[in-house]
Amino acid sequence: MSFDSLGLSEPLLRAVNELGYTSPTPIQRQAIPAVLNGGDLLAGAQTGTGKTAGFTLPILQRLSQMAPAPAGAKRHVRALILTPTRELAAQVEESVRAYGKYLKLKSTVMFGGVGINPQIDALKRGIDIVVATPGRLLDHMQQKTIDLSRVEILVLDEADRMLDMGFIHDIKRVLAKLPPKRQNLLFSATFSDEIKTLADNLLDSPALIEVARRNTTAETVAQKIHPVDRDKKREMLTHLIKRHNWFQVLVFTRTKHGANRLAEQLGKDGISALAIHGNKSQSARTRALAEFKDQTLQVLVATDIAARGIDIDQLPHVVNFDLPNVPEDYVHRIGRTGRAGATGEAVSLVCVDEHQLLKDIERLIKRPIPQEVIEGFEPDPNAKAEPIQRRSQGGGGQRSPRQGQGAPRRDGAGGNGGAKPAGAKPAGGNNNGSRSPKPATAKPNGKTDAPRAAHSNGQRNGLSPNPGALLGGKARNEGGNGRRDTPRSGQRGR
Repeated sequence: MSFDSLGLSEPLLRAVNELGYTSPTPIQRQAIPAVLNGGDLLAGAQTGTGKTAGFTLPILQRLSQMAPAPAGAKRHVRALILTPTRELAAQVEESVRAYGKYLKLKSTVMFGGVGINPQIDALKRGIDIVVATPGRLLDHMQQKTIDLSRVEILVLDEADRMLDMGFIHDIKRVLAKLPPKRQNLLFSATFSDEIKTLADNLLDSPALIEVARRNTTAETVAQKIHPVDRDKKREMLTHLIKRHNWFQVLVFTRTKHGANRLAEQLGKDGISALAIHGNKSQSARTRALAEFKDQTLQVLVATDIAARGIDIDQLPHVVNFDLPNVPEDYVHRIGRTGRAGATGEAVSLVCVDEHQLLKDIERLIKRPIPQEVIEGFEPDPNAKAEPIQRRSQGGGGQRSPRQGQGAPRRDGAGGNGGAKPAGAKPAGGNNNGSRSPKPATAKPNGKTDAPRAAHSNGQRNGLSPNPGALLGGKARNEGGNGRRDTPRSGQRGR
């Protein structure tokens, strides 16, 4: 099957052909006609299978065919795409521009960590499609710089991560400003029962697409476990990279401090590496991604959320330096490789402390992961497991809780704040423990970064809200503008 058979217009087909796409992926074959029909949609597919084109292509076609604004009239926002992270927002909007290059539609992206004024200027000039993180979108709503009353299509991308990050309350505030009659599209890399609950409340008789069994990993990704002692992980990683001459290696750590420390150590080992995480400025994150994509950087060390927008068709290697506390994040991590039908390799360095995390992952994906002991790095059979939250990760002295234990820490996305200690209590006056709120600080855009008032609903800041109580719960913060656009590590989202 070719894209020509999906009912797309000539300008879109021309753009797709120029990008080198010939055959649609399974999610695209099903989603594109469903979206073109105008109904609501709930779609789930493994990460890297082409979900973005699955909704951007038909949205562009629908908007181009609908009645445009009269000549001389200002454009208004007709499609709104919400994503959980900055990098993903940028990636989606880049796709919108690439696919719509021959259409007379305008798009923009908005997220925190950068000045708001250029975004305001773009809105003033008139925009058809907005791709945004929830926190920065709320900033525009509060400043009355965006009008959502004429939105015709709403997309929630990576909806599972929206739930994990606690963006539900923010989404509720956005929905209150949207017209009741609109097309709703909900896309998700993993397809949980919580997502179905959300869909039942948000979508109207949606088409249902699930192109892969829930929480499965792509068959094109070769997975492997290397058992190793905790204090030999860095040496093993250097050994693997140099021995196999790996290039373009995406390495995941559990903490921001651990990412910094590991990147520094790899540099001392003669391997070019940069860290990307929430405490990095947006310019530093953008530069690191650019160097990694054009292969001038050998290794990118990342926390989970910072890597959500990395979309490289031929990314060959993903390494779990630390196993994730949340099993579903393993699926997202290794989904960065083996994309668009390409093959990839996912290697996990597992010490005795992470055996339970490994069992949780294998239970989720319903398969054992092959293990291979590397000569010279044989783990000590007498080593005793230590609680993960009581020892530093990557030698950085940063604590991270094991799932179900301790207080969840924040993996903030702001480029202007330090990492929060694991034991920090949530701000505000809720009845689950409190600390004094941070003082307001001035921002370059003239805003004040003042902390939000805490809810008094007794919900712990750090646990995901009950998705059954649709769109209720605690708002998540997005970095750079008083909110964070990243989840905390060690959070299960239950």
